[in-house]
Amino acid sequence: MPGMDKSRRRPRVSLDLLKGFEAAARHLSFTRAAQELSLTQSAVSREIKKLEEQLGQLLFDRINRGLRLTPAGRDLHRAVGEALNLIGGAIDRLGATAASETLTVTTSAPLASLWLVPRLSGFVRLHPEVDVRCVAADQWLDLQRERLDVALRWASPGSSVPGGERLFDVEMFPVCCPSVASERPLSRAADLASHVLLDLETVTASGPWSDWAPWLEGKGLANLKPAGALRFSHYDQVVRAALDGSGVAVGRMPHNAHHISDGLLVAPLGKEGVLRWGAYFVLVSPRAVERPIVKRFVAWLREEVRIDGASTAHRHQRGYSAR
Repeated sequence: MPGMDKSRRRPRVSLDLLKGFEAAARHLSFTRAAQELSLTQSAVSREIKKLEEQLGQLLFDRINRGLRLTPAGRDLHRAVGEALNLIGGAIDRLGATAASETLTVTTSAPLASLWLVPRLSGFVRLHPEVDVRCVAADQWLDLQRERLDVALRWASPGSSVPGGERLFDVEMFPVCCPSVASERPLSRAADLASHVLLDLETVTASGPWSDWAPWLEGKGLANLKPAGALRFSHYDQVVRAALDGSGVAVGRMPHNAHHISDGLLVAPLGKEGVLRWGAYFVLVSPRAVERPIVKRFVAWLREEVRIDGASTAHRHQRGYSAR
């Protein structure tokens, strides 16, 4: 880089900058690195610029609003990755001497709060010697680098998670509390025009996301104009608003299974309102695949899904709704 002193053989480098570099190099995106590290995009960009100045080398080529590693960037990324793996391995070996065993699982925030976390106490009762750590993140975390054992990852329709085992399909359908379903007609999709829609609007690694957009498009109602709309940044907020009678939300199965079975929410359109939307896969970190407790956890997940499947079949027989 112009103006940089290249005469130093061993530049003084701040190790704090290397984590941001590693994330940016892995994603080839300052934006996605910032999301992973809970920083702003400009903060990551400044860190990379500072690191380049300390090294006297460009680490990224900026091309068409994207990134590409330079030869120096590729060398540094390889070295940083190897160092992080060495550190992680040492931590694993030290942790193995602890009296209790730790299992770390990551999944999306909606599935964690509504499906996984309420069930984890059952797994802990079966294995009281295990400390379970749940990491909720809407971006895919690197299992090796973040020292995670198991991930439950959603894949869009027609795609899959490389190396993962399909765990369950996801269904989307309108839900509301019983009083909302009885106040105004809601027996066909077009009736949604007279209701307030509760929407999840957020930004994911692949771009903006709205719960209602794929459902309405899938049902041929992309131009539907509702009576009103309330928008939230987290799915548990959407569910809370639906339970409070604020409008109609997009329910997810299995996320809302207990709300439906307990009668707190109903699916007034029945089976006609169901849209299959991708699936969740269970993925085990290569470093954890032979751990007995990890194998038992995956087997426990399969059993929970089997129990859910039996309950879902019963709901299908009832037409999903309380009509």
